[in-house]
Amino acid sequence: MTTQITMPALSPTMEEGNLAKWHVKVGDTIEPGQVIAEIETDKATMEVEAVDEGVIEEILVAEGTQGVKVNTPIATLAGEGDAAKPAAKTPPPQAGEVRAERGEGEVKHAPLSQPAARPASFPASGGAQEARVLASPLARRLAEQGGIDLSGLAGSGPHGRVVKADVEAALKAPAKKQAPRKDEPPRLESRALATQAPAAQTPTQHKTLEQQGIRAGSYDLVPLDLMRKTIAKRMTESFRDVPHFPLNIDIEIDTLLKARGEINKRFGDKGVKISVNDMCIKAAALALKLVPEANASYTPDGIAVHHHADVAVAVAIPGGLITPIIWAAETKGLAQISHEMADLAERARTKKLKPEEFQGGTFSISNMGMMGIKSFASIINEPHGMIMSIGAGEKRPVVKNDALAIATMMSVTVTCDHRVVDGALGAAFLKAFRGFLEDPMAMLL
Repeated sequence: MTTQITMPALSPTMEEGNLAKWHVKVGDTIEPGQVIAEIETDKATMEVEAVDEGVIEEILVAEGTQGVKVNTPIATLAGEGDAAKPAAKTPPPQAGEVRAERGEGEVKHAPLSQPAARPASFPASGGAQEARVLASPLARRLAEQGGIDLSGLAGSGPHGRVVKADVEAALKAPAKKQAPRKDEPPRLESRALATQAPAAQTPTQHKTLEQQGIRAGSYDLVPLDLMRKTIAKRMTESFRDVPHFPLNIDIEIDTLLKARGEINKRFGDKGVKISVNDMCIKAAALALKLVPEANASYTPDGIAVHHHADVAVAVAIPGGLITPIIWAAETKGLAQISHEMADLAERARTKKLKPEEFQGGTFSISNMGMMGIKSFASIINEPHGMIMSIGAGEKRPVVKNDALAIATMMSVTVTCDHRVVDGALGAAFLKAFRGFLEDPMAMLL
């Protein structure tokens, strides 16, 4: 039986990817778990593994092809007992060419490499019972995100395999959705799954530059890559759809800078190098736990109040930015936060992050102080209820005890989703955050 390998959905929001490299060729015999290709998304380059064993019958999409839509057939696989087509009869496609001939059988979604252990706030589903369920990797991911027990589904794929359509059908039938296992805390469905069938919208008609008075030939047009397309889409949706407002505060950080200097001096020989940003991550996490209502996300079914402060930190990379996450930051010391942040930032710049390292989180931080920016307001990174924008620390005149003095001040802005965090709640969070920064010893309690 011939089956198809399709462009996998490596995240709930992925719509297309670049086929960077093939690790197999026509006629190769593959086994489950074998790396067969590398896919570039807007955030990372990830290896794709085979689902079944068989022989590569045809390569439909050449390596180097960009903008391949999710679920597009990229290769065909001959199963056991089937002979692969001779390579000479199927010349390899050129980069950019997509062949859409369809074979019989189930559409196969190649899975990612085995992910790292999930953080405590996102317990992995599984167990002996689920391990025996025959299901495609995409179906497993959708089931986990939607709280569906695969053992209760009847698969419509070959040999009873549970496929994406089976999980989607279960998600659309609330009465049949099974309760979470006793050893797994309840979880809300992701917004991406809850809105799989949005109402059709009329696309915005953009005027050309020439229609706006720019002379033809007076500029160079740089094509949009996947990252820039995704940033443009998500930021437009967030700014348009989320009712947001900013709150600003000035924080004196002289005591913070002194404490940071003492920590680095004392523990520098052990490889500890704490930054102001590391201390802001820790302070924000503790403030979120002190004001738990602010550590929340809006969903159509209710406000999700998160168990941990999973802090996503904006990192500038070529062509855009990415927000790797410090999971359960309130439980980690400054040295661990510093080490994790340095590692995540380095791998972010080389597009080596795993999806679970930059997807999710409960709160965002963007720090442009090192670039000399005094104050700014960021666009909310959904589904987070707030995003914090940190400016540069600088000497300013202040009034202390009715007398003029000089202090190092830092301006901080939080952009709030008014559906989740109103003014009073946002102010309470900022008060707690300022308290930790102005008295760093409080972070040790």
